[in-house]
Amino acid sequence: MYKKTKIFYIHNISPMHVGSGQDLGIVDMPIQRESHTNYPKIEGSSLKGSIREAFENSGKDEIKIHLVFGYDETNASEEAKEIFKEKGQYAGAIGFSDARILLFPVKSVKGTFAWITCPYVLKRFKKDLEICEVEKTFEIPNENTITEDSKIKVDDNVVILEEYSFSNVNENKKTTELAEFFAEEIGIDEIKEKLIVVEDDVFKDFVTQFTEVITRTKIDNSTGTVKDGALFTEEYLPAESVMYSLAMASPVFAPIEERYKEKLKSEEDVLNFFKECPNVIQIGANATIGKGICEIVINNENLKDDNEQK
Repeated sequence: MYKKTKIFYIHNISPMHVGSGQDLGIVDMPIQRESHTNYPKIEGSSLKGSIREAFENSGKDEIKIHLVFGYDETNASEEAKEIFKEKGQYAGAIGFSDARILLFPVKSVKGTFAWITCPYVLKRFKKDLEICEVEKTFEIPNENTITEDSKIKVDDNVVILEEYSFSNVNENKKTTELAEFFAEEIGIDEIKEKLIVVEDDVFKDFVTQFTEVITRTKIDNSTGTVKDGALFTEEYLPAESVMYSLAMASPVFAPIEERYKEKLKSEEDVLNFFKECPNVIQIGANATIGKGICEIVINNENLKDDNEQK
């Protein structure tokens, strides 16, 4: 169905809560997680809805939005309703994979905080880059390695994250090259000084146990006190987390007049429209209290020119 795929990155500016609903565990409102790894994720449907809303709020061409993301009658103008009359049942021309965690921020004794990743995360990230036909890639470093310019090292071969001390941590050229790759792709130079590759199990423990958990309440305005049963806990993916997703494009399916599809004739056209996504969008719950603000980073290097494809 989809003919071309492009990778893009999600860099949290503020903590993000993309919820999985109420839970019977310790946290009342947990975030979405992969069932097999317990890593944080964002469902593709949640991500697509947030990106579509960002396009709508930024004043982009309404007809193009309906063509690319699928027709939504509830938010359609009278003009759009007339254009798509009796022809609104079709798939959108763009789809999104679940967003996967790539870099997770952890408090560090030196350097304020570190970004951690692990070999398993890097292996599947590398496979996703291959799907997108990204020519520039990297070699996966060994675990317990840091960059040659690292600022998170406490002493010789020692790094302390949260209350855990990691000894025998070595500077590594591959880790340096990986950090440079991330810095170029995501646009965060600080990664060059704060990246550490940890063991798979250690990464799993950190992304499970060191997300933000906030206790929230509802106040009874008449008494100024907490309402009965209104105390609950909510989990957030912390600020500075980095995730990635795949945008998958096809030619527009909508069976409407060709003049409306003039600039969206190919999958490259659809991805070029996606590249117009606002740099900063909101994803998940609690937008009114500043949560879920994130930067969308779309690197243009792996999108070939339409003429080159032909």
